[in-house]
Amino acid sequence: MFFRYGDLRDSLVAAVREGSEGREVGVAFSGGLDSGLIAAIAKEHADTVTLYTCGADGSHDVIMARDLSERIGLPWVHIRISEDNVESLIREMMTATGVRDPFTISYELQLFCVCKASTEEVVLTGQGADEFFMGCAKFVDCPYEDYEILRKDGVRRLLEVSVPCEKEIAAHFGKSLAYPYLDEEVLAEVGKLDPAELRPADMGSRKAVLRDIAADLGYPVIAGRVKKSSQYGSGTTDIIRALAKGKRMLFNQYVESIHEGIVNGVPPADAE
Repeated sequence: MFFRYGDLRDSLVAAVREGSEGREVGVAFSGGLDSGLIAAIAKEHADTVTLYTCGADGSHDVIMARDLSERIGLPWVHIRISEDNVESLIREMMTATGVRDPFTISYELQLFCVCKASTEEVVLTGQGADEFFMGCAKFVDCPYEDYEILRKDGVRRLLEVSVPCEKEIAAHFGKSLAYPYLDEEVLAEVGKLDPAELRPADMGSRKAVLRDIAADLGYPVIAGRVKKSSQYGSGTTDIIRALAKGKRMLFNQYVESIHEGIVNGVPPADAE
């Protein structure tokens, strides 16, 4: 039966296969559509697949990831982040990567924890799906001119800030990252689509193309997944804000104070 996105589907499957076939792989897993689809495809090709979720106890991502790991039958590891360890983790990430931008830290700290905890040399990530399949809320019902500006800015930040940071993280732990959604063939197929097919009219139609692919591959439970951005879904931002508030600082001020502590040789507040 003809499927509108057959070529895109096949290129995505091929990209996951290339990154996982015959290997033991970890997946940076949030329990959402992007990482869920990657994990399910990898299960068909890798020797083993282990799912890793970094988040606070009871956070959205942890609840979603635990549920989906059971539904797709893959082992799951919860990497706990809390007020007791977040400052040490931020310091370690700053030292390893040189990154000190609070926003970048808020959403990349999860991958840092995954790479630190995983025993596999290869980690698959769903990075890029939001930018190329229009998963961000800011794209919803957006005028075309604004949409193009936001889309290009999102891709720029992804390629110039996020991916370089992630590769620094992976190198620090002796890992390699696989980015199926950033595969050249996948992006070439995305580029053939009418932009109107990708632009979401409402929150429920975000990443509609990717949801159709998940359903076509036989994963309806994944096609219907919804989640929050990693910094919010994991609880990381809430934890950092709470610590900042306790020190009577703004979020950015608190993160900057951690960097100053590194420079001045001051041990972290949560050091044992």
